[in-house]
Amino acid sequence: MQIRYLLALSLLPQLVLAEDSTQTIDAGLQCIVEPPVPRLSSTSDDQTALEQQEIRIISNRSEAEMGKQATFNGNVLFSQGQRHIAADEAILDQKNERLDANGNLIFQDQMITITADSLIAEMRSNSASLWGAQYWMHGQQIHGDAEKLEITSDNNLHLTKTNFTTCPPGDTSWLLEAETIKIDSTEEWGELWDAKLKIGGVPVFYIPYMTIPVSEKRKSGFLFPELSTSTTNGVEIATPYYWNISPEYDLTLTPHYMSSRGLFLKSDFRYLAGESQQGQLNLEYIGSDKMLTDSPDRYLYHWEHKGAINENWRVMANFTNVSDNNYFNDLNSDVQRATDNQISRIGEISYFEQNWDVTARVQNIKVLGGDEKPYQVMPQIGLNYRAPDFWNGLDFGLTSEASNFQHEDSSFTTATRLNFEPSISYPIHGPAGSLTSEVKLLQTYYWQDVNESNGNDELASFVNRTLPQIRVHGQVNFERFTDYFNENYRQTLEPQFQYLYVGYEDQDDIGIYDTAMIQDDYFGLFRDRRFSGIDRIADANQLTLGLTTRLFDEHNVEAFKFSLGQIYYFEDSKVGISDPLVPSSRLTQENTSNSVLAAELSTKLYKDWYVSGAIQYDTKQSENKKSEMTLDFRPGANKLLQFSYRYVPDLLNSNTNESVNISQAGMRGAWPISDSWYVVGNWYYDLNESRSVETYTGFQYESCCWAVRLSYHYRIKTNYDDNFNPVLDNRELFESGFYLNFVIKGLGGSGPLGVSDMLNDGLFNYRKPLYLKN
Repeated sequence: MQIRYLLALSLLPQLVLAEDSTQTIDAGLQCIVEPPVPRLSSTSDDQTALEQQEIRIISNRSEAEMGKQATFNGNVLFSQGQRHIAADEAILDQKNERLDANGNLIFQDQMITITADSLIAEMRSNSASLWGAQYWMHGQQIHGDAEKLEITSDNNLHLTKTNFTTCPPGDTSWLLEAETIKIDSTEEWGELWDAKLKIGGVPVFYIPYMTIPVSEKRKSGFLFPELSTSTTNGVEIATPYYWNISPEYDLTLTPHYMSSRGLFLKSDFRYLAGESQQGQLNLEYIGSDKMLTDSPDRYLYHWEHKGAINENWRVMANFTNVSDNNYFNDLNSDVQRATDNQISRIGEISYFEQNWDVTARVQNIKVLGGDEKPYQVMPQIGLNYRAPDFWNGLDFGLTSEASNFQHEDSSFTTATRLNFEPSISYPIHGPAGSLTSEVKLLQTYYWQDVNESNGNDELASFVNRTLPQIRVHGQVNFERFTDYFNENYRQTLEPQFQYLYVGYEDQDDIGIYDTAMIQDDYFGLFRDRRFSGIDRIADANQLTLGLTTRLFDEHNVEAFKFSLGQIYYFEDSKVGISDPLVPSSRLTQENTSNSVLAAELSTKLYKDWYVSGAIQYDTKQSENKKSEMTLDFRPGANKLLQFSYRYVPDLLNSNTNESVNISQAGMRGAWPISDSWYVVGNWYYDLNESRSVETYTGFQYESCCWAVRLSYHYRIKTNYDDNFNPVLDNRELFESGFYLNFVIKGLGGSGPLGVSDMLNDGLFNYRKPLYLKN
């Protein structure tokens, strides 16, 4: 028969260990190791405090002498809250407050399962010892053996002659053996003494002392080194050290040695400022670059900060500076990619209310490797106000700004600009479509520092520009049910139009401070501006017509989308970007009856084949102004083949002020060779120059407990005219190199290696066709 005892004694302290943050990224790996023992019965999570303290004892047979000793035999189960012990036999010494249990012993709580040969629990000291123990952390991969396992009175765990791994049982890909392991349940970190790391059963590393995480809590220590080799940097090895300064601050120091250049030092300091603000400070330095003759010090410093002061105030700052133009091209910075040639420095503070907001900002942009030096915004103050449905369905809006433009070159004009854009609109929305009518006034004032000695006498010292704008935009939604290729679909037909009128005013007496052309595409046909910024507002008297059709399958997933549109000009635009102080600037006003014909397509061709493309075609000159297309084959997780092509004629190179044609074809792929092996590669070819611009091949093996990746890069290398001399004349146009990444999961590595970051590792990132899903 079963005997039940209810005792008001504390059995064992609960060991609190948070779950490991290591997770597998790629589908197909089932890595959670569960203990090969049955889950003991548990009580409800919403127990009362008294029920949490009660000990329930169930057994087949029992003998007890009041106040002395009780013996339990056969399927013994001790329970206290979420903690359970199962054994064949147990003896409870009530006088000495001691519990002895043995035979098929299992200890479980919410976080850990332990099997052991025997157990002794001391009630007075609130501690327990288990011999011949095996343990498993719930919901994690961590498990191991211990000759002796002790649960101390302060809830810590001590293991003697022990080991652990994150590999499945029977897999000895890696195993860490230690004489002693102590796990602090408060700090949630483990300390190891006299440890040996075995890979494939072979000892490869002896560690007198080390610490390991058993939760997401941070702790100081070395991270896994990174090893690579390349034609420009030689053999590279980086050994990051992480310093957990406090809960609000941490610092990563990375000595990065390059055999061809020297020692490159990097630091990344992160901080929290209260509950809603955070930031980081990066410092990088190489004292003498051996690749450069008489190299000066090369350095970077970067600071960024963002967050909310309270529910209304927001702040943001971002500042970066480098020693030379080729810094990002030559060195593996943690701040910016080599393909970026602009450094933006911004400081901003904003205040938000329900119907209005105000923002103050300063901005400076540094262009690397070119003669272009943009204006500095010092400062800019913007005020926006919104009053929806303020009278009989009318919406009122106001955007305004006051900007001061400075330039480091004294020959350039400085200016102050004040702009107001009040608008009244009447929106009508419904399931069948929408119609929005808007009237806007564009009022701008300029105060320009005109200095005839600097050659800027063509500009006016004061400009008052007033332009009216009328915009009417409408769209109708039709839909029907149809079938194609024996599949049922819901098809939509969405014609739309926009009439836009903007008044004309000669603006050649205004300098160009923050204005440039906007890239054309289908959605750009329905903008009310041709330029970014407001130094030039193009006059317009035009009608835009567009049509979009979509197909949705039975699961309401978009399987096809096609858009086609064009602008028809009733009058030629007379305003373009032409800065009288910059001879290389190009006149860009429209002198044609219509714009380019813009079309975009996204469709699922058949099963796992997808096509995405866009084109801007000049119907008057019969010229292709821009086109791009991708063909994707995506049959499953981490399976991808993509073929792409893009063509852009007359693209202005900001560094040389010369026009170039871009005509590039490429292919990219990722494929699993098995459940653990993946191969990723890409190849891009410049059809104009008849040369490869990037090649990437990567092989990756990933199991539940370790991962390794070997990759090869060959890519074009940007080289700028630098601001120090002399520079080696043989600066390479192309760079190639091998890179090795290795992670042992569960030992504080950087986490599992994923296929997604391999697809994005290069000059050209993988882009999935828009609006379409597998």
